[in-house]
This record gives sequence, C-alpha cells and structure tokens, in this order.
Amino acid sequence: MTLEKKKGLDSHELESASPRAGPSDQDPEAAAGNTNPDEQPKQQLSAFKGLGLLDRFLALWIFLAMAIGIILGNFVPETGPALQKGKFVGVSVPIAVGLLVMMYPILCKVRYESLHELLSHREMWKQICFSIFVNWILAPFLMLSLAWAFLPDKSELRTGLILVGLGRCIAMVLIWNGLAGGNDEYCAILVAINSILQMVLFAPLAVFFIRVISHESGTIDISYSVVATSVAVFLGIPLGAAVITRIVLRKVAGADWYQQTFLKFLAPWSLIGLLYTILVLFASQGRQVVHQIVSVVRVAAPLIVYFVLIFFVTLWISRLLGFRFPMVVTQSFTAASNNFELAIAVAVATFGPNSDQALASTVGPLIEVPVLVGLVYAVRWMANRWGWK
Repeated sequence: MTLEKKKGLDSHELESASPRAGPSDQDPEAAAGNTNPDEQPKQQLSAFKGLGLLDRFLALWIFLAMAIGIILGNFVPETGPALQKGKFVGVSVPIAVGLLVMMYPILCKVRYESLHELLSHREMWKQICFSIFVNWILAPFLMLSLAWAFLPDKSELRTGLILVGLGRCIAMVLIWNGLAGGNDEYCAILVAINSILQMVLFAPLAVFFIRVISHESGTIDISYSVVATSVAVFLGIPLGAAVITRIVLRKVAGADWYQQTFLKFLAPWSLIGLLYTILVLFASQGRQVVHQIVSVVRVAAPLIVYFVLIFFVTLWISRLLGFRFPMVVTQSFTAASNNFELAIAVAVATFGPNSDQALASTVGPLIEVPVLVGLVYAVRWMANRWGWK
C-alpha cells in the first residue's frame, strides 16, 4: 500500500469515526479536519436551524416545561405526591421513564463499531486522562469549596451539595453535548468510564468528603448496591438496548436505512424525553421549592457558580491544550453535568426523603437544566464569534 493510499484511507476512517482533538502529529483527526476546514464548523453552528422547530426554540420549550411543572405542583396539590408514588432505584417512575427515553436515541447514534479506532490513538488517552482529572478531582473539590463558602451554617444542605458534586453525569450530558456540537463517540466513551468509576469511587469519596474533610457528625453509610444499581439502570438499560438495536437493524435493514430512516425517526425523541423529564421533575418538586424558597435559594447560589465556573475553567484549559472545538465542548459539558438521579437516590436512601440533604440534591437538576441550556447557546456563540474549529 502506498503512502498516499494509506493517507487517504486514514482520513476517510477518521472523518467518520474520530473525535476532534488538538492539532498535532498525534491528533487522531488532524488529517480529516484539514480536508474541508469550513464545512464542519458551518454544520455545527447551524445545527439548531437544521434540526427543526423543536431544536431551534429549545430554550423556550424548556422554560415552558419548567413553568408548567411549577404551576402544576403548586396549584394542583395532588400532582407532586402522585408523581412520587412509584419508585424505581430511588427515583420516581415517571422521571426514570423520561431519562431512559431521553438517552436511548442518542446512544443509538454512537458508532460502536468504530470505538476501537478511537481508543487506538494516544491523543484519545490524553483526553481521557484530562477528563478523569477534571471530573474526579477538580469538580468535587470545587463543589466542596463552594458548599462551605455559601453554606457554612447548614451542614445538611452542604452534604447534599457534596453528593451532587460527586455524581458525574451519565444522562443529560449526552443531550447538551449533541446540541452544542460536541463529539458523540467521545462523549459515550466518557459516560462509560465515569459510570465504571462511579460504582467504585462514589461511596468512598462521599465518606472522605463528608466525614474526613468536612467532619460532619453522624453515620454516613452509603451502600455500594444503591450506587451500582442506579448506574446500571440509567446507563445499562439504554446502552444495552442501543447496542442491540444498532447491530440488529444494520444487519437486517442495512446501514443506509438505519442512518437515513431509523435515526431520523428517533431524533426528536431525545428532546421530547428531556422536556417530559423536566416537566415531571418541576411538577413533583414545585411545591417543595416554593414552600422552602429560602433553602432553595441558598443552595441555588453555589450551584450556579459551580456550573458556570467548572464549565469555563475546563473550556479554558482545553483551549490552552489545543483541543479542537468538538472535544472542548465534550470536555466542558461532561465536567459541568452531574448525575442528579444518583445524588437523589443516595440522599433519600441515606438520610430520608424529607431531609435537607435530599432537598439539596433535588435542587441540583432544577438549577442545572436552565444554566446548561444557557451554556449551550453561549459556547455556540463563542465558536461562531471567534471561529473555533
């Protein structure tokens, strides 16, 4: 095989499978990125218009879902208790259904057959190591610092925030990453890695941060089974279904039908699942939010600072390291997103459903959703403004 032919093959493979990374001789996509420097950024920056009405006005739909949820929770008192009746691994059944519906279409898009090619690049492992550092060292310590800075007199709320900071996202990050123009394959890899690390590290880190560093009183008995079950359900079910769907349908109906017909049919269901989850979440907690508004506001303040700060710190470091735009997006949203379903499940199982720890963990997604929607638009505006590629 000649050098020219080999170069052409690598460019084709990497264009279809590899994430974007910093420009270097180890860059797994440098060759593909140079074939048409204007095409990919243009496609990313026009994605909201290209995906239709639902995507273009996503912020409006999300805020409408939040408003309707809060109104239902406060003016129809039986809404909250009804939505909280059935529990599935510590999370209400309606919310669990929404999370699974939200994740499945995105995971069906991931090219699992090409992931081994991504992991063969040294640059990919640099990206993974950087992400592990940000997610498991920088982010938890930042949340711990902010919890103490904003809530020095509220140990229960502080504990709830620490649990939120330790839960690395395995669900909504796939939505934010896709909307902002991140790399789906790399995001799926990080989700899988964070899921494995979560099952191993969440419980001991929670004890370390709450008992050893914060010196909180009382017994902290966080069950490994609660953590493992939550991760296995909210990642394992949609991931397993997506892998089976992709393998079977591509073999039976063909790759073109799968890509052009099936994925187009699935596309809107991720955002429909997101809107449904937000509506149910705010409806089930709306009354509690209004009636404990002081505690909610006090918890919201450090959360807003956390989401914005960890996002832009990660973005800034990623740019300094020379990462390309899709990788910067994936790194930043992975760092800023949290596993609220795990934090809620652990807080409820450990401290009780009416505890302040459970309240703080519940406020997490109520703040995360609008803030990260804003960050989606912000990062796309910055990419357009400064020509990031």
